[in-house]
Amino acid sequence: MELVDLICRHEGGDLFLRILADRLEGGINLGECASINREIGCMLDERDILRERYVLEVSSPGLDRPLGSKADFLRCLNKKAKFFLKEPVNGKLEWDGVIIKADDISVYADIGGDVLEISLASVTKAKLLF
Repeated sequence: MELVDLICRHEGGDLFLRILADRLEGGINLGECASINREIGCMLDERDILRERYVLEVSSPGLDRPLGSKADFLRCLNKKAKFFLKEPVNGKLEWDGVIIKADDISVYADIGGDVLEISLASVTKAKLLF
């Protein structure tokens, strides 16, 4: 299993811990989410890490899984994605393209026959398009 995202925030009077987990190969079922929830909950309680009441939620990122790391983009080679950027590339903050390559610094997308290099640091959000 891998940790996809961890969101920790107060809502109302409670602290919510939301964990998105997935398999490296992709796909996690409800039973596995429940098992991860129990294990993490026991660990947090045994070690008294959080000294306030909390709600722990573990789920799959689903089809709308965010992409951000080199590993994320490599897992999605030859698939179409939408990129939201911090700074414009060629005058635009949003691009749709097919992921063709990724390295430690950039992701490369085929945009209508042209290859666009996008710095990983400039990606605010990216997701697959279906």
